[in-house]
Amino acid sequence: MALVHIGVGSNINKEVNVANALQDLDIMFDNCRVSSIFESAAVNCTGDNYYNLVVEFTTSLSITALMQCLKDLEITHGRKATDRRYAPRTLDLDLLLFDNVIQSESPVLPRPEILYHAFVLWPLAELAPDLCHPESGMTMAALWRDFDKSTQVLALAQWQWPAITELV
Repeated sequence: MALVHIGVGSNINKEVNVANALQDLDIMFDNCRVSSIFESAAVNCTGDNYYNLVVEFTTSLSITALMQCLKDLEITHGRKATDRRYAPRTLDLDLLLFDNVIQSESPVLPRPEILYHAFVLWPLAELAPDLCHPESGMTMAALWRDFDKSTQVLALAQWQWPAITELV
């Protein structure tokens, strides 16, 4: 079983889309844990603010099978294959970490955004503070501690998934 971390984002009907995605992920995968939900301005695109969070779970799927599963889930929740890369999203599911796998081919692992987007690193550090980044060897808590927080505005969202209220 692989320990997996995925980033979840939405800026279209975000409470509904995030809630539905979390319900589906909990049904599909074992030992799901969810970070707090954070709100940030859209990065590299226009549109409403995003909700972002990280989900951790275990799976026996291969990376390829997991990526297809995540893509299918995005489509189920209204994402279209024709959507522009930096367009508003009903649901965005990004594989951040798959155990300690390091690979440069698609999907690149660990996902580079971990190190430079607060909306990825903060929820990851909250959920798995002692988890080590496969390349740097630093814990997520240490990476977040050293992150330049003055460059990106990020805050806890007013709406939180009921299963995570004990983390907030």
